[in-house]
Amino acid sequence: MNKIMVTGGAGYIGSHVAAALLRAGYEVLVVDNFVNSHREAISRIGSAAGKQPLLAEANCASTEQMRSVFEAHPDVIGIIHLAALKSVSESVLFPMRYHCNNVIATQVLLGEAAAQGIPLVFSSSCLVYGSPAQLPVSERTELSKAASPYAASKRLSELLIEQCVNDCASMSAITLRYFNPIGAHPSGLLGEQPNKPENLLPLMIDVAIGRKDALTIYGNNYPTRDGTAIRDYFHVMDLADTHVAALKRMLNKHNHSRHEVFNLGSGNGVSVLEMVHAFEQATGQSISKRIGDRRPGDIAAIWADTHLAQTELGWQPSRTLADAISSAWAFSQNTNKQ
Repeated sequence: MNKIMVTGGAGYIGSHVAAALLRAGYEVLVVDNFVNSHREAISRIGSAAGKQPLLAEANCASTEQMRSVFEAHPDVIGIIHLAALKSVSESVLFPMRYHCNNVIATQVLLGEAAAQGIPLVFSSSCLVYGSPAQLPVSERTELSKAASPYAASKRLSELLIEQCVNDCASMSAITLRYFNPIGAHPSGLLGEQPNKPENLLPLMIDVAIGRKDALTIYGNNYPTRDGTAIRDYFHVMDLADTHVAALKRMLNKHNHSRHEVFNLGSGNGVSVLEMVHAFEQATGQSISKRIGDRRPGDIAAIWADTHLAQTELGWQPSRTLADAISSAWAFSQNTNKQ
């Protein structure tokens, strides 16, 4: 019995995590309602991993639907919870939608996990740190005021996990605070394919393939080295591998406490303009750009101190920024040929 439930497993990060689990010898049950994902991702996961995942179509925020999933799959031994709405700008417009979807889904899953003593890996975000006073941020950095309802939903979910672990002696969890995963699977079958691109790399790809005429840079007056926002970009394949490591850590009882928190990033900050240059260097494509206003909910700069993850999880990103950009470009070329 080695079945792992991956919520949001048809999404960008979820599909890479599902493939990594399958390659590691686990059976994977993808739970997704395809609101922000593509159904064909399921077959692509199978092609990339050499083994098909199982699928349960369900809304993780529905107690009734998730109870039915758990009843149909009583052999689940671990949960990786990735299902969430994740647009910062959209969350500013629809804050209650983000609370109801993201926080309630976590609460529903925790109820089932605690009842059965199933360990859970939670997909959180560096945005729980708000706009940090000092950089880089470590897991000890104070969590300041959330800059967006999306960030608040991740913070509230973390609090629910902490409370659940404190109340239930059989429950354990690892929270992974992502910085900015980018890139695609080396097969070219899996990658970021948003319905409405908002992240920097997909937006640059849209310009490069002619889908957009120019890249809008949202603000060039931040207190950074070139005026544009700084983020910590790292390869999604490194992220996927670390989910497998985090899950194994709990299954093998190697966790030091019943709720552990780890930052995942490259440990380096890269500005928007630096990313544009890196993209042009990696792909040979020229990116037209224009300056726009800052977006609500965005912060000036954030990057990770990853020492704890390196020490405890063996977290050592093995792929470069150029690797990540090149793989995303290859995925876009493969997808646009189909």
